[in-house]
Order: sequence, then structure tokens, then C-alpha cells
Amino acid sequence: MPMPAFEEYEPAGDCVCRGCAQRRRVLARARAIPLRDGGHAAARGARRALVLATAAGVVLGGGGGTAVALSAPATGPVALDDPGSPQGGRTPLHGPKSRPGNPGAPGRPGAVKRIDRTTIINRAKLWLDAQVPYSMSEYWTDGYRQDCSGYVSMAWNLGSNEWTGSLDKFATKITKDELLPGDMLLFHNPADPNNGSHVVLFGGWVDQTRTHYVAYEQTRPTTRKLATPYGYWANAAKYVPYRFNGVTGGIVPQVPGAVPAPAPVPEAPAAGPKPGDAAKTFPGADKFARGATNDHVAQLGRMLIERGAYRFYPKGVADRTWSDHDRLATQAFQRAQGWTGTDADGIPGAHTWRLLVDKKGRNIPPTVGAAPGPGGVRAYPGAAVFRPGQAHPAVEALGRQLVKKGFGKYYTSGPDARWSEADRRNVEAFQRAQGWRGAAANGYPGPETWRRLFA
Repeated sequence: MPMPAFEEYEPAGDCVCRGCAQRRRVLARARAIPLRDGGHAAARGARRALVLATAAGVVLGGGGGTAVALSAPATGPVALDDPGSPQGGRTPLHGPKSRPGNPGAPGRPGAVKRIDRTTIINRAKLWLDAQVPYSMSEYWTDGYRQDCSGYVSMAWNLGSNEWTGSLDKFATKITKDELLPGDMLLFHNPADPNNGSHVVLFGGWVDQTRTHYVAYEQTRPTTRKLATPYGYWANAAKYVPYRFNGVTGGIVPQVPGAVPAPAPVPEAPAAGPKPGDAAKTFPGADKFARGATNDHVAQLGRMLIERGAYRFYPKGVADRTWSDHDRLATQAFQRAQGWTGTDADGIPGAHTWRLLVDKKGRNIPPTVGAAPGPGGVRAYPGAAVFRPGQAHPAVEALGRQLVKKGFGKYYTSGPDARWSEADRRNVEAFQRAQGWRGAAANGYPGPETWRRLFA
């Protein structure tokens, strides 16, 4: 049998085989340790040896996808058990090109902003949908650092970039049984605080056994949401649950179907406002006519976002001009109360307004994939839909819109509901036409690509 010829190659960054996972961990540690004199050469040698070992595993295994790194044995879900997530220190929010956007001191634990659980999870989904790349030195467009602690700082809207050594100052330790969506599981390792610590957001229990939970986390290569064993894949006993001190109501159900839906609330005239309480006084339907511009429209949008309408506002904020974003968000809130027909026409009445300002009634269900978005277009269904081999009605809708916009040249047939390389190349062409480059024009649609396509 002839000796196999090995060629150095670069496997896919998200490959989940054992060899690639072990290689990523070794490279992550190598990047975190300063090299002197001959260190660079040694690192290159170790890297080449690891790649060759991975290649050997592929060949000896018959060319399948079960390559085993020869440098160290691995057990369990190797691609997931080590976040490999070095983090930066405490910093203020950053502006363009990683320049400080607020040169003041980082946030103070005693001055936390109030936020409900639904908003925390919706903020976490923004990075998930955008597939924000992991980095301990880069900052996303919202000013938060693209590492694990920056992600939690962003979701909690702290106004500063904290790290695992300071996040607990903004929270209170709780028990496993007390965990609710929006809480965090924190592992701070004083022996190696930058590279040996990690933090994730708790998204709810997977089932009644409470052995696995949904974790939102910032880790290599990009933001992810994953069913995770309690408290984590490795160092499980060292992950401590905490609750943000600024969290308010708006609890998301833990297990699907565990919380029964309340009876529909009929549309009825609201009780009169308290004297002098102008913010709670319904301003009149004329304030929400097409094209109307006033502060009441912005107030309505902010209240709707707090009640689960984040997906109807592509930019994440409401403005002062009434639009389809506001109408569809209002309609979703009205339907959540069990209203139909003219009671759920998307125009706020006195009772709709009262429920919103008093924070009463039912929140908008978080079933993003089935809800209509701005202009009657279905809301962005999430990044997972646009992956090789996935089939979803949103893929076909995307393809038809690309053709309509003049970006369908790579289709030889279709488009159809199954994601393909033709879809990716057409999306990439559209993204480049927006002036985007690099990771922003990788052919995988995020919320902003979706919004511009269907605008």
C-alpha cells in the first residue's frame, strides 16, 4: 500500500469533527499566549502537526467525517465542551472602528437600567440573527465587545462592556430552580480570568427534566443558541446562576405549554385616566393615522417593543412617524388579547392604549417565524433557515424577491424552498450592491439584508 501523501489544508471554521474542534482549542490557546524569539516558529510547527494529524485521521478512517486528533483524546461533545473564549476587560461602549464612543467610566452596578425578560431575549436574538463573529478586541455596531461578557452586557443593556469578573456586581446569585429566561450562568476562573472563564444567557429549560437548557452565548465562530447540559459542557459545577438586578416582569414560559393561556380580554372602554397622568391618557385615533408624526407614535412603538413586538421594528427602535411597522405590531398585540375583526385592526383604541401603559394583558407571542413583518412580509425567520440543505418557505420567498430586485442570475431553475449555493451567491451579490464587504457580504441573509430586500 503506498504511503498517503498529506497536504496542509484549512478545514471549515465551523466543522464539528473531533480533530477540528481540538485544533481550534489549541490555536485559541496559542493566540492567547505571547510568543517570543522562536515561539512563532514553534506555533507554526504545532499547527502544521495538528493539521497533518487531522488529515491522517480522515485518511485512516476511510475518508469519512470522523477524524480524530492524535495529539489528545477527547470525550463528550468535543466541538462544544470548551468555549475557547478569551475576553477583554471592562470598557465603555465603543464607536466606529473600535474607538470609545463614551470615554467615561464603565457602568456602575448601582445605576442599572430596568429591562424585562422578553426584551433581554430579543436583544440576544439580534446578535444570533446577525451571526456576530467572536472577537475579544472588536466591537459590534451597538458598541458592545464581541466576546461572551460583552454579549451579556449587551443583552442586559448595561451601557458598558463588563467581563466575567464584574458581571456578578450587576446581579444577585440565585438557585437552579429559580432560573428564568434572561438570567445568566457565570463561570469566573480567577486562575486564568481572561481565557478560562465564560458566561451564557439562560433561555429556558429544554424539557421538564431540567437537565438541559437553551443557552444563548457568544463563542467561536459566531453567536449561537444551543441546548446545553446544566451548567455547561465542561466545568459544569462551576457555573453559577445569577439574576440581573434590573430585570422586571414579562416572564417567558419555561417549557412549551407549561403556562396556560388566559382567556381573551374583550375590547371595552377603558377607565378614565388619573388626573395629571398625561402619559397614560389616550391621545385619540387621529394621532395614529397614516403619515402622522408625533411623540405618541414613538411612545406606542416603545411600549409595543417591550411587550414582544421587537421583530416588527427592523432597526430595533420606534420613530415618531406612523407606519406599517406600528400597525402590524399593534395588530399583533391586539390579537394576543384574543381580539378579532375590527377589534384587531392595528389601530390603537383607548383600551389597547390602557393595557400597554399599565403593562397589562398578554404579551405578543415569541413565534417569530409565523408572524408577518413590516409591509405584510413575513418576519425574518432566523439565520438557521439559510443553511445548506435546509428547506423553508422563507427561502423561496427570499429567492423570488431576489429575482424581483434583479439579483437572480445564479438561478438555473427555481427558486424553491431548499437553500442552495445559487441562493447564497445571489444574496452575496445583493449584499455587495449595498456596499458591504467581508463578513457582511457572505451570502447569508441577516435581519438587515432581509429588511432591505423586502422594503
